[in-house]
Amino acid sequence: MKRKLAIGILMVFAFAGGVGFVFGQDKPAQAPAAAGEAARAAEPASAASAPAPAPPKVDAGDTAWMLTSAALVLLMTPGLALFYGGMVRAKNVLGTIMHSFIIIAVISVQWVLFGYSLAFGPDLGGIIGSLSWVGLNGVGLDPNPDYGATVPHQIFMIYQAMFAIITPALITGAIAERMKFKTFLVFTVLWATLVYDPLAHWVWGVGGWMRNLGALDFAGGTVVHISSGISALAAAILVGRRRGFRTEAMAPHNLPMTITGAAILWFGWFGFNAGSAIASGKLAASAFVVTHLATAAAALSWVLVEWLYKGKPTTLGAASGAVAGLVAITPGSGFVGPMPALIIGFVAGALCYVGVVGKNKFGYDDSLDVVGVHGVGGTWGAIATGLFASRAINDAGANGLFFGNPGLLGIQVLAVLSTWVYAFVVTFILLKILDWTMGLRMSDEEEENGLDLSQHSETGYNF
Repeated sequence: MKRKLAIGILMVFAFAGGVGFVFGQDKPAQAPAAAGEAARAAEPASAASAPAPAPPKVDAGDTAWMLTSAALVLLMTPGLALFYGGMVRAKNVLGTIMHSFIIIAVISVQWVLFGYSLAFGPDLGGIIGSLSWVGLNGVGLDPNPDYGATVPHQIFMIYQAMFAIITPALITGAIAERMKFKTFLVFTVLWATLVYDPLAHWVWGVGGWMRNLGALDFAGGTVVHISSGISALAAAILVGRRRGFRTEAMAPHNLPMTITGAAILWFGWFGFNAGSAIASGKLAASAFVVTHLATAAAALSWVLVEWLYKGKPTTLGAASGAVAGLVAITPGSGFVGPMPALIIGFVAGALCYVGVVGKNKFGYDDSLDVVGVHGVGGTWGAIATGLFASRAINDAGANGLFFGNPGLLGIQVLAVLSTWVYAFVVTFILLKILDWTMGLRMSDEEEENGLDLSQHSETGYNF
């Protein structure tokens, strides 16, 4: 069964790659028709000598910044692996890290073969991109003015690939310590194709219906965080609780690892948000500043609320608060100023803390608090963008409620609700089908032994 699964996955990628190769070839030059030659010969000499329009020009500074930003965003996924890895029990640390690491490989291939075309290719009805760019056909080194007028198109493509990579990795925190690895691999490819790629097109793709509506999402509040947070809720419900949930101790086994992961996320997030300016300039500088301020404010507010609620502040609380702030500022990072960023961060820290603590009342086992941090934080950030957005920060955006435009808030709420419903329903259906066909959970014995031994035949620590 395992051999058939592996062969099947490889055949899918090989077939898609073959399609991309065929469509990606340069078309041979064809001899001009005789009628065309005659028509050109009859054209006035002045028309024949008219200069061709100048091709888009690549800016070295913008290109260097986008290369750096892509590397920073890629670094976030190993940072997430450490953040999650420290929070699970020791017997599951390698399996948890492996989830994030293997996603880098899987989604990189999916993105180049067809994911990028579905997300950013020529529009089909505002819902999805066409397959015109399958296998990177037509995605070359000249700028595409729709997505980055001063950087090579392939730079924009690989930058967006890093977003596509980290988004399904976020979901893994909700199913930590209990999902079959082979099912997880299939789910990752299907989820990226059926959930992430359409949402990316809706919000960021030229012709996407949310983009046309005027919804603002600078760096992924809806596309990345709400989609992963709400999908994590569906996953936690369907995969079920861990064995011993609420009856056995399940404390984090390595908080220094988690703090290190949070620090890497904070560092890499500057590429996530400031890089979304797709240029090195004033907007990137503004996004960089507000990202840092919101993160600091959220870390403080989470710790403060935790201190009041539990009597002592914790390092896990500081790390979680920082991530909550990063999540919340993401959609508005290119549209809000420093003072609104502080407000967004302070509210995010407290709100996400309540979201994490409140999960116990609903009974689902969101192992590493994906719903409370990314679902709640992304929702607040998208709505806050509708409150605090200002054209003084980014003239390409719109003013929010507090700057005289209540309509933007309504658009943001619609975008949030649409993302909630779409992500939850499609994820639920995907997981139901996978449960019927492959099974979602490990056996009780495998879960007791841990992911490391049962799924990978190795251990994280040999003392």
